[in-house]
Amino acid sequence: MQMKEKYNRWLEHPIYRAELEEIKHNEAEIADRFYQTVPFGTGGMRGKLGAGTNRINVNTIRLVAEGLARQIAAAGDEARTRGVVIAYDTRHFSKEFAYETAGVLAAHEIRSYVFKESRPTPELSFAVRYLSAFSGVVITASHNPKQYNGFKVYGEDGAQLTPQFADRIVAHMESVQDLFRLESLSKDTLLESGYCTEILEELDNAYQKALKTLAQHTGKKDLPLVYTPLHGAALVPTACALAEAGFHHVSIVEEQAKQDGDFPTVSYPNPEEADAFRLAIELGQKTSAELLLATDPDGDRLGVAVRDGDSYKLLTGNELGALLLHYILLGKKTLPINGAIVKTIVTSELGAAIAESFGVKTIETLTGFKFIAEKIAEWERTGEYTFLFGYEESYGYLAGDFVRDKDAVQIALLTAEMASYYSEQGKTLLDGLQALYKEYGFYKEELISLTFEGIDGRQKIASIMETFHQDPPREFAHIRVVKVEDYSLGNINGLPMADVVKFILADESWICVRPSGTEPKCKFYIGVKKDSEAASKQAIENIKDDLKQYME
Repeated sequence: MQMKEKYNRWLEHPIYRAELEEIKHNEAEIADRFYQTVPFGTGGMRGKLGAGTNRINVNTIRLVAEGLARQIAAAGDEARTRGVVIAYDTRHFSKEFAYETAGVLAAHEIRSYVFKESRPTPELSFAVRYLSAFSGVVITASHNPKQYNGFKVYGEDGAQLTPQFADRIVAHMESVQDLFRLESLSKDTLLESGYCTEILEELDNAYQKALKTLAQHTGKKDLPLVYTPLHGAALVPTACALAEAGFHHVSIVEEQAKQDGDFPTVSYPNPEEADAFRLAIELGQKTSAELLLATDPDGDRLGVAVRDGDSYKLLTGNELGALLLHYILLGKKTLPINGAIVKTIVTSELGAAIAESFGVKTIETLTGFKFIAEKIAEWERTGEYTFLFGYEESYGYLAGDFVRDKDAVQIALLTAEMASYYSEQGKTLLDGLQALYKEYGFYKEELISLTFEGIDGRQKIASIMETFHQDPPREFAHIRVVKVEDYSLGNINGLPMADVVKFILADESWICVRPSGTEPKCKFYIGVKKDSEAASKQAIENIKDDLKQYME
C-alpha cells in the first residue's frame, strides 16, 4: 500500500481524522508519518505520538502487542498462564497504552499483571522475575522529549529481548493484514475477564527488600541530598529506598515531583543534560546539599551532581561508573576468584584498569544493557564468572542482579552511600575521582550525537556509516590507526554483528561510530588517556577537530 493510500485509510477513523486533515496538503509530513511502521528491535519501539504507522498511537501499540501475543501463544499454554507484567511511566497515554496491551493479550487468553500506578523500568524487570512471568512490557520512551512514547519488551529473565526473540515478534507483526481489525478488550471488560490482575504494594515491598541487600557502608548518613524524579516514575521507590537506608536529609524538588508527561520544567527530561539539574541546583544551594540526584522518566538512568565550592559539577556516566566500581570492589570483604564486571565497547577504559587492579576480569559487550544482562544470565548457567557490576557510559548502571536492566533506584541509593563514605573522610566524590585519575591515569571521554530525522535523515546516517565501513580513516589528529574493529563483519572480539566501527590509535586513544538504536542519531564516541587532565582535554579536542569533516 502506498503512503497516500495509507493516509486515506487512517483518515477514515474518527480518532485520527482531525489531526490528519491538518496535514492533507503537506506531502513531506504525510510521507514521514507513513513511509514505515515504527521499527521494532531489541530495544522495543519508540517514536513520536500521533496518527500514522510511523507514530505511537492506539493502533501501533495494538500491533506490537499482537506480535507479542502471537509469540506467547506459540510458546504454549504454560506461557499464556505465566503471562506478562506491564508497567508504564508518566508520559502522555502511557497508562492507556498499558491497558490496551493487556486487552490485546486477554483477547489471546494470555494473563497480565498491570501496575496500578506508574513504576520505573527496573521495578518492571524485577517484577517479571518475582512473579515468574513469561514476559514483561513497559510503556516508555525513556528520556526522550515529551512528544515521544514507546513499548519495551522483556523476556522471562527480566532482561530486554534478545535479537532472536525480537525478530520473531516482528515476523508476527508483519503477518497482520489490517491493524484496524486487531481485537482488544476494553479496560472494564478486561478487569472482569479474569485475565488481568492489578499489582502494586506487594511488588513495591519486595523490590525495597531486595534493595536493602546492596548496603555496604554502615556509617553516618546525615549528608544533605537533593533528589528530583524529573516528573517521572521513580519518585516513590527512590524516596522510599533512601529513607529506609537512613538518609533523612533528602530534599525533593517539589516542582518536578509532580508526574506530568509535559515535563513542564525541563526542555528535555534527560539527567545527562545540565539543564535538567537547574531546579535541583537551586534547591541544593538553599539546603546546602552536597549531592544532587536525578532519575529520568522511566527510572533507569541516574545523573549526579556534586558540590564544588559554591557551585555543582555534573559527573559524566563514565566518571560515576568508575567511582561506583571502585567503591563496590573496595567494600567487598572478599572478592570471588572468578569475579567480573561488564561494560560496553563505548564505555571508558578506566573501569577496566580499576577492575584489573583488584584482580577482577572485565568483559565487554555491544552497546545496550540487554547484552550486559545476557552475560549475567550466561554466568548463572555456566558459573564461569560471578557478576559484580555492570555499566555503560549513558548513565546506566547495575549492582544487584535481582534486576536485569540498568537501575537508577539502586544506584541512587549506592551513590548516596558512597558520598557519605567519602564525606566521613572529609572528601567529596570529586576528591575520590581525582584520586582515581592519579592512580590509574587521566582518562577522558566525549560523546557527539548528530540528529537526522525522517527519510532523508535515515539515509544520511546510513551514508555516514557506509563511509566508515568502506573507507576507514588511517589516522585521527595525526595519530595512526593501529586497529579497526568493524563489527558489521561479525565475530569481532567474539561479539555479534552490529553496525559499529571502532578505531584504536597508536597512543591507545579510540573512536567509535554507531547509529542509535532508538533515536534518529549518529553517535561518535571518543576516549583518551594521558598523564594530565589538560593533556587529555587537548587530545579530545584534537580528535574532534579531525572528525568534523565526517560530521559535515
